[in-house]
Amino acid sequence: MITGIFETHLNVTDLERSHHFYETVLGLPHAYGQKERGNSFYWIGGKGNAMLGLWQKEPSEVQRQHFAFHVSLEDMKHAVAHLENKGIKTQNFLNDDIGELYVFGWMPAVSVYFNDPDGHLLEFIAMLPDEAKPELGMVPWSQWEEMQEKTV
Repeated sequence: MITGIFETHLNVTDLERSHHFYETVLGLPHAYGQKERGNSFYWIGGKGNAMLGLWQKEPSEVQRQHFAFHVSLEDMKHAVAHLENKGIKTQNFLNDDIGELYVFGWMPAVSVYFNDPDGHLLEFIAMLPDEAKPELGMVPWSQWEEMQEKTV
């Protein structure tokens, strides 16, 4: 019955600052907003596909959350540079500062993490076309690619 997640909501401390981040920095199209109610909505993946809602709240009402945006594998190849060119600090899953993204072998998928202005942990994630290898756990993307070349 369930075929996806249509919308998710985040509480933010400054709606205008968050509006700038999600629309201007990340490029999400603005769908609707009610300043008097302290909300703003953004399309994800095109109009009518999925939606992110932001609600302005007092700082005590903002708990840090995590969610991931699906991106294409081609876009993932440039995601770190894209985000860092916009002044957004990125990290891999282990936050180990090696400057390389990791693959979750059980999926398999590669991802990069970053924070929004309120400290919500956001992620860009791309599924890989390869066979899952859960026994590998997490491996650097370059190592994953080398293993894939050897099995071809």
